[in-house]
Amino acid sequence: MSRFWSPNVHSLTPYVPGEQPREQLIKLNTNENPYSPAPGVGSILRDFRTDHLRLYPDPSSHELREALARTFGVEVEQVFVGNGSDEVLAFAFQAFFCHQQALQMPEISYSFYPVYCNLYGITRSALPLDAQWRIDLDAFSNDAGGVVFANPNAPSGHGHTRKDINTLLERIRDTVVLVDEAYVDFGGESVIPLVAEHDNLLVTGTFSKSRSLAGIRLGYAVGSRELIEGLERVKNSFNSFPVDSLCSAVAIAALEDKEHFEACRTAVITTRENTRQRLEQLGFDVLPSQTNFLLTSHPKYDAAQLFVGLRKRGILVRHFNTEALNNWLRISIGTDNEMNSLIEALESLCA
Repeated sequence: MSRFWSPNVHSLTPYVPGEQPREQLIKLNTNENPYSPAPGVGSILRDFRTDHLRLYPDPSSHELREALARTFGVEVEQVFVGNGSDEVLAFAFQAFFCHQQALQMPEISYSFYPVYCNLYGITRSALPLDAQWRIDLDAFSNDAGGVVFANPNAPSGHGHTRKDINTLLERIRDTVVLVDEAYVDFGGESVIPLVAEHDNLLVTGTFSKSRSLAGIRLGYAVGSRELIEGLERVKNSFNSFPVDSLCSAVAIAALEDKEHFEACRTAVITTRENTRQRLEQLGFDVLPSQTNFLLTSHPKYDAAQLFVGLRKRGILVRHFNTEALNNWLRISIGTDNEMNSLIEALESLCA
């Protein structure tokens, strides 16, 4: 504790990211893509003119927003970009959810959501998942200060259909509904097409997962012009240049290579399903997943002990030390060889 901190800093409980180990481990703990970015990304990095770096980037990131608009079939004015989807989410919480009414969110979801609420003084209402570990869309109400959830959800992995979420939006029209689609490319159904029908829908996404670009920190949002303008007002009151020139060029190259994108996401989905079957053969309970990870628990073996045992064998997964998740492991999907090593280690630990 520091006597120089502002009063509210003492009460903050910061987000704790997954461990980035310094030793050589099979890293299955932070949902990174196991495959390299599109080849065009390497070309950009090799050929980028360094004299461009003496100039500020375009504060509107117009070329990148145009590329995203083409990708999603929307207008460029409906697209916002930021320094990772975490920053985009933070701007959205500040722009749309600082109301007297409580912001509604799932009790189990991305753990940055309550961090933002604490940071901005937002009252939140945490709603339990249903008996199948799914977000209960019927529990959200129209008189809240907003609604936010990940679809597919993290760390549970379940995703609702576009039809399900459209039904929610037909009911909730007077407050912003933010759908976080960080994992949608691994089997989910994007609701970006619903933006044309619902001016209160904001959809966020990231280049970190399916585009293999966690290292450059780039996220985006798609919504009505009214919502995008709100994000721009917050952004330009904080940092007019959040996306640098090199990052923009890399992201555009990644978007343009549709063949590489499809190959990588298909490989991850295939490996995920193979891994799920092999975990179940070992006696694990595995939740259905539309993401690049699996949430799993074994009825006979403690998750914390399995976590330690895997680490001793050179494999790092994620163990959340919370009441709801203390006997579950979240396992990111790696290459086939990495998942083979995981299964072999678990066979040894569960013998």
